[in-house]
Amino acid sequence: MPSRILCVAEKPSIARSVANHLSGGQVHTRNVPGNHYVKNYDFDFAFGPPWGNCSVTMTSVLGHLTTTDFPSQYKKWQISTCRELFDAPVITQVTEDKEPIAKNITQQARSSRALFIWTDCDREGEHIGSEVRQAAFQGKDGIEVKRAIFSNTERAHILRAAQNPVPLDDRQVNAVAARMELDLRLGVIFTRFTTLTLQALGGELAEQRVISYGSCQFPTLGFVVDRYFRVKNFVPEKFWSIKVTHRREGMDVNFSWRRHRLFDRMSVVVLFERCLAARLAKVTKLLKKPTSKWKPLPLTTVELQKLGSRFLRMDSQRVMKVAEDLYNKGWISYPRTETDQFDKGMDLKRLVEKQTQDNAWGQHAQGLLNGAFQQPRGGRNNDQAHPPIHPVNYVAPATLGEDERRVYEFVVRRFLACCSDDAKGESTSVEIEYGSELFAANGLLVLQKNYLLVYPYDRWESSQQLPQFTVGETFEPSEANMTDGETSSPGYLTEPELISLMDANGIGTDATMAEHIAKIKEREYVMTQGGDGAGRGVTAGRGGRGGRGGRGGRGGGGGGGGGGGGSVQQFIPTTLGVALIEGYDSIGLETSLGKPFLRKEMEIKMKEICAGRKSQNDFVQETLEQYRDVFVRTQQQVELLRAACRKYVFGEGG
Repeated sequence: MPSRILCVAEKPSIARSVANHLSGGQVHTRNVPGNHYVKNYDFDFAFGPPWGNCSVTMTSVLGHLTTTDFPSQYKKWQISTCRELFDAPVITQVTEDKEPIAKNITQQARSSRALFIWTDCDREGEHIGSEVRQAAFQGKDGIEVKRAIFSNTERAHILRAAQNPVPLDDRQVNAVAARMELDLRLGVIFTRFTTLTLQALGGELAEQRVISYGSCQFPTLGFVVDRYFRVKNFVPEKFWSIKVTHRREGMDVNFSWRRHRLFDRMSVVVLFERCLAARLAKVTKLLKKPTSKWKPLPLTTVELQKLGSRFLRMDSQRVMKVAEDLYNKGWISYPRTETDQFDKGMDLKRLVEKQTQDNAWGQHAQGLLNGAFQQPRGGRNNDQAHPPIHPVNYVAPATLGEDERRVYEFVVRRFLACCSDDAKGESTSVEIEYGSELFAANGLLVLQKNYLLVYPYDRWESSQQLPQFTVGETFEPSEANMTDGETSSPGYLTEPELISLMDANGIGTDATMAEHIAKIKEREYVMTQGGDGAGRGVTAGRGGRGGRGGRGGRGGGGGGGGGGGGSVQQFIPTTLGVALIEGYDSIGLETSLGKPFLRKEMEIKMKEICAGRKSQNDFVQETLEQYRDVFVRTQQQVELLRAACRKYVFGEGG
């Protein structure tokens, strides 16, 4: 009788796909009592040594099986007990709605020789794998546990993963367990303290059910508030410049001043008069050279979110949801990756070939196969878990939903662009000396668009064509003018900019950034508006419903972040959002909760756990001590937090 292997995926769609690939379509399906989403798939498969031919049951979970929480005696919200939660015990148990799923794993494990885990290959997936392992141990203590390494659901890839399992990475499991404990403790402590403190002020804050804190949520809000004040406090400065134009061969050539602009009018007047007095300009440098616009790097999660917001007009959370759906259906690779370099042994031409049948980009794909293929550029990042995001199978875009079509098309075009040549052109620059000042004119002629032919998200177009000039020649400019202007205000923070700031400062991971942005919108700490600048200078009241507003002024309506259409969204803090950041900043903490430094340090230490350089317990205790000091200081100076709310939310005192 063949051995029996239990396989468990992270979600039902992956379990179904893997089961179909391993079985060749010969699957017997059974329902799981108590959950109509999860199924058991029975089939036979020949694994590699030492298992050989085995009967297999493939099933799944629905994400995390367990949750971490405080015991019931700590459920009551009181400011006086917040500090106790730094040391209170925490319990981890299967959530009530997941009990039938855990019970199914336990039952299936009893008659199994080994457990193969098919969760997503990232830190979170590793921890979910450990929860599956624990449920299996309840049925068969000491059952052998392996995990499959895969990044897409293409058949050949799944077969290789099944033949080459590896041990579960307990270092990653410990890193996530530590983060979950810290998120629980710090989230509950500061959420209860902030909520109870500010609700006591009455008014509209008394209506606020929860004023939540999160160690990623607050720094994300802090970026929005910081940009808001840069816009609000911006004072335009007057500047002056010199513009020179010369008409030759029927073309007006505009020369830009090397100094660009100065903020002292009299200085510019003196320099301008020297130019006029010189009368003649002399060509001092002429340079014509080939130039290129580099093709894009392979696609990472962060870039997908940023560019999806900019070009596809979806918020980052929607982009990731659509990408996950495309991955689950087997059209693209795993969409959560930091890697921006393809492995040298990866057969990219085979992936290109699958796209030749498309009406929009198939001709370009065929051209790559006919000799135009170029190896993609390699970035600096490799998470050693997943390749860059790329298409793994072709699907006719017309068969997809609107959002799916746009995300799939973007992923395909990005991949084909990576496999194309850089765009080629010729640049010409002419430098002249006029009086004692230097001016320059530049021209660009695009000769070969190459990757731009399939990637319309980049623009590189021929600019003004320059007539013939000779080094050493002199001429009298057709026109010389002194111009003036004012510096312009920065714009409110857009989602691509916010994601870039979060990425640079270690706030969340590529997999969680969209969730943190969604959370500050859900909590009504920020509102969003289109990028046309409508409503500039207005900070909404709590929840975007109005409110009197402090320095933020009157509140307008704040639309939530939605799907496609419209311009790139901008984030504007509500009066409550401003009050929270300003309040905590004013306490004078060495590291404010509204700044990214504490969370960035946490992310660094989690990586150290994964690398085996730090233990889970040391990390948890070090971090709790840091935040304990912050909490004590906040308690001592809580009046500053209250004052910020009176000022911004209630409009008191200016």
